Amino acid sequence: MSYIPHMRTPEPFSWDRAEARAGKFNGKFLIGVLTTGIYCLPSCTARQPKSENVRILRTEDEAQALGLRACKRCRPDLFYRGEDEDISLFEGLAARVRTAPYDFPDAPALAKAAGVSLTKLGDLFRGHAHLAPAAWLRRERVRVASHRLLETSDRVLEVGYAAGFESESVFHRQFLALMRMTPGAYRAMNAASVFLLHLPAGYRAQEILAYHARDPESPTERVEGSRIFKALRTPQGPVALELSLESDGAWAKVHGIGKMTRETAALLHNSALRMLGLNNEVTAFETRMAKQQQFASLVAKRRGLRLPTTPTGFDGLCWAIIGQQVNVKFAAALRREILNLAGEKVGDMRTHPAPEKVVDLSAARLAKLRYSRAKAEYLVGAANEVAEGRLDIEKLPQGSAIAAERKLTAIRGIGKWTARYTMLRGGFADAVPCGDSALATVLQRLHKLQERPGAEHVETLMQELSPHRSLATAHLWASYRDAA
Repeated sequence: MSYIPHMRTPEPFSWDRAEARAGKFNGKFLIGVLTTGIYCLPSCTARQPKSENVRILRTEDEAQALGLRACKRCRPDLFYRGEDEDISLFEGLAARVRTAPYDFPDAPALAKAAGVSLTKLGDLFRGHAHLAPAAWLRRERVRVASHRLLETSDRVLEVGYAAGFESESVFHRQFLALMRMTPGAYRAMNAASVFLLHLPAGYRAQEILAYHARDPESPTERVEGSRIFKALRTPQGPVALELSLESDGAWAKVHGIGKMTRETAALLHNSALRMLGLNNEVTAFETRMAKQQQFASLVAKRRGLRLPTTPTGFDGLCWAIIGQQVNVKFAAALRREILNLAGEKVGDMRTHPAPEKVVDLSAARLAKLRYSRAKAEYLVGAANEVAEGRLDIEKLPQGSAIAAERKLTAIRGIGKWTARYTMLRGGFADAVPCGDSALATVLQRLHKLQERPGAEHVETLMQELSPHRSLATAHLWASYRDAA
């Protein structure tokens, strides 16, 4: 037992240090250290100060009245605001990188700025970005460069240096790998109506085409041979994006407007990457799986498989809510109701409706169109969160994955499966929809289990595949379809 005198009472305050380090007393009191001028949570791992330099404090107000500041290690200020220390650390670091990417040449620079070890940095980024720190840095530099290419007239080389790339060759190579076009070609999309995406070697088109053809009656997407048509809302109005998968790449053609503005170009380029499953890499996953006997043969059958994602986050959110506890065919029929009622017309197609349009449909009206009352309320409620700005669904993948799941599950009617499915189809690389029936069935078969695993058991079984569980889920779903 340890005791430290309370600053307001003469009697000693007794507590067990091991229990304190385990977090048992967090929220019950604070530890103020007069010599360093900080206050900490009882669980803080900093060196134990001498008892004469310590005060036990009941509130942050008491600590601040003594002129103490919050500890940067245990962050009691975040704890008392109900915030997660690691979420704030990751998102704060991300904001700094996006403002000045040239200040962060490598992972050690990130670790130094965050005040953590390289090991801790790796854990932080796997949990929140679903990427290794170096891979995340490359993605952020490319994202910064893409904005500058469309928004400025700076020379391409200057754009690369401003985004933190050390040479022109590295800039071109990494930009092409992530954006599937050169920096010059990306800039040329402004005032164009056609652009080309370079497809990686071994690109598998069949699963991509099958995903977009899952509802043959959909008014918002259709597949004709090797061409995908998708109706989308843009700053210039509704358009039909045609993606033609050919031997030399994917040709994208925009129907419904003349020339694209830079805002429309950026939006449609990103939509195309997502629809074709090009917004996440597969090499690291396949290399790792080749070393795991249980999954090696499963992945080898579909080398190059990619996970297509929805072109917008709101489209994915609606799919997830509509698809709760119903089969794909019925979910598609329910989805068509909102597409036909509230989507904008472009040619013979309709866009997915904006959040405001879904809110205007009302739960009462949807309940008359084969929606259960609960599903209708969940859908309209989630759309209202997006429409009123409380949930920025389109920017969710740019922030912390852990924060994204918490924001989603805080919305009425969205549980873990719905949140994870939304994230999986939104581009998060390590989202496993625990509770998914098909996933549980194929895991039972793969692990030779007597019973189909529940959601918690699925979480455990999939843990070894982190941070690639979205793509792993795609492989397991494909295995389920093959068996069926």
